[in-house]
Amino acid sequence: MAVPEAEAADSEAERNPDRPVVTLLGDSISAGFGLPAASALPVKLQAGISTLGLRVRVVGAGVSGDTTADGLRRLARDVPAETRLCVVALGANDLMQMVHPADMARTLDEIIARLKARNIDTLLCGMRAPPWAGAFGQAFEAVFGQVAQRHGVAFYPFLLEGMALDPAFTLPDRLHPNAAGIDVIARGLAPVVVAALRDPARPTSGIPS
Repeated sequence: MAVPEAEAADSEAERNPDRPVVTLLGDSISAGFGLPAASALPVKLQAGISTLGLRVRVVGAGVSGDTTADGLRRLARDVPAETRLCVVALGANDLMQMVHPADMARTLDEIIARLKARNIDTLLCGMRAPPWAGAFGQAFEAVFGQVAQRHGVAFYPFLLEGMALDPAFTLPDRLHPNAAGIDVIARGLAPVVVAALRDPARPTSGIPS
């Protein structure tokens, strides 16, 4: 079930049923935590993709607080059958809850396998741990690239590239992106989504040149 923060993108999807569907399966970052609907990532990502010459429908399927395991549990319900590309943007809450990296890897494996079984391509977004997370943080970060490589799917190494922990781009909690932070995320993610839609058989790694 799409969250209220993503309703603007979902309404746009209903008005334009013939465009390719990109579903954003994520957590509070995807859901637009603390932001008006018009500033949420699904809306901004759709606009960013449009500026690159590709008209798509971005469906928001972000739920605040979700881990990868939560995303897996609701995947069948929240990722529409007409989805062409699913952007999997989960993992931040796994880090917060200290989910074992091996368990997170198995969950991401299963998410991608279930999407493949439905003929839906995947763009996997990575997350980074703070330096003080030590060996656990290093193991956590490594999971995303390893899973993407194992399945041969498109990969964006860091969803929060360019804005993470920067007070200019975060809400007062210094964790969640503000509207300007969402703009930074959308600008970085949009060209990777376009590349994945145009050539899903050629996995990307970071921002295409």
